[in-house]
Amino acid sequence: MNRRPVLLLLAFGACASRPREGAEIRAGAASLPGSISCVPFARALSGIELSGDAHQWWAAAAGRYRRSASPTPGAVLVLRRSSRLPQGHLAVVVRSLGLREVLVTHANWGSGAGRGRVTENQPVVDVSPRNDWSEVRIWHPGSGTLGVTVFPAHGFILPARAADPADLAARVAEAARRATGTL
Repeated sequence: MNRRPVLLLLAFGACASRPREGAEIRAGAASLPGSISCVPFARALSGIELSGDAHQWWAAAAGRYRRSASPTPGAVLVLRRSSRLPQGHLAVVVRSLGLREVLVTHANWGSGAGRGRVTENQPVVDVSPRNDWSEVRIWHPGSGTLGVTVFPAHGFILPARAADPADLAARVAEAARRATGTL
């Protein structure tokens, strides 16, 4: 029996789950006790005050935050719920590299090295036919390459004002501590 697809599904499905006890988080130079999921980390880094599982953020943002098909630093990319991501996923845009590529910082992405940890400056590429960020490919930390899976996305929840990329980078460790309740 091939267990790899099941293991991958479990790894990606943990995005909005409770942190595991005793694991370690690495965010920049910070090392923290516990594990971290994408939801509290995205909230802490972006300042966008929404709750619920990752897939619920898009609907929750309606009427409270601007939503867009265009990325801006500090915006939260919301991935749709899918068989690979039963709870969806959130990632914070830290820099735009062009019309169809951004760098994100996010928590609990992938299996292996990314699981339960913060990964910074990870490429995300818009592969949607209409150039509307409705389908993306995301860097896979375990393989060190852009992933081959196409993930459906809602789009971006925008902060009150665009963030400075250097300021976002400087706040990653603090956001990780806030997300785990260690600050």
